Amino acid sequence: MPTADLATVPMWYDEHGQGDPCVLLHPGGAGVDSRALAPTIEGLSRLFHVYAPEQRGHGHTPDIQGPITYDLMARDTVTFIETVIGQPVHLVGCSDGAVVALTVALARPDLARRLVVAAGVFHHDGWAEGVLDGEPPEFLRSSYGEVSPDGIGHYDVIAAKLAAMHASQPVLTEDDLGRIGCRTLIMVADDDEVRPEHAIAMYRSVPDAELAVVPGTSHGLLVEKPDLCNLLITQFLTRDPVQTFAPIRRAAHQPG
Repeated sequence: MPTADLATVPMWYDEHGQGDPCVLLHPGGAGVDSRALAPTIEGLSRLFHVYAPEQRGHGHTPDIQGPITYDLMARDTVTFIETVIGQPVHLVGCSDGAVVALTVALARPDLARRLVVAAGVFHHDGWAEGVLDGEPPEFLRSSYGEVSPDGIGHYDVIAAKLAAMHASQPVLTEDDLGRIGCRTLIMVADDDEVRPEHAIAMYRSVPDAELAVVPGTSHGLLVEKPDLCNLLITQFLTRDPVQTFAPIRRAAHQPG
């Protein structure tokens, strides 16, 4: 697969399909990368030109000296879109990737056509109690070593950087979310690591948002029920909103 030689980092990416460009942003964690989005890539590439870049320190993309932050990953993603794609895109992010997608949409609204935020938070207090405690499962060390150009010996460095990031970030506010101008789908599992109240607060704060609670799933909703999740995402990205019969929140936005 190709690598985008950005000024900040050589960013590896997967690429499939044809059609409108859609950038998929993978979950975070040492040993987590675009492989976690395989069912989503397969489903969306039937309709879109799908790009799945791997963030600094994740997957095939090397680590860079200094901390890893959502802002830095968003900047890398903006540069990737400008350099590799060269036009506005649909943004679909899961977990940490959802935070990156939110950050890109806020920083560069001209690049975000529609936005899908799956199992993500806008503030670090949105995680359920205990989610950020403890050590990552050991199998992620092997996963990291399978593809990382930095080698398995660098795993603990990445794990520490990401733990520091998760402990204090993101710190977006509901007022920040109110500046998101593109149509947005908020997706959350009914048994997610994201607190349901937090997902609802995000839905209520983004002006043009829709909410999908995927039943019978956890934080791995995109893998656990891929057909349902892919259907929700593709219909959201390809269809205009329907006129509803009894709108309350959207009453002011209904077509005449």
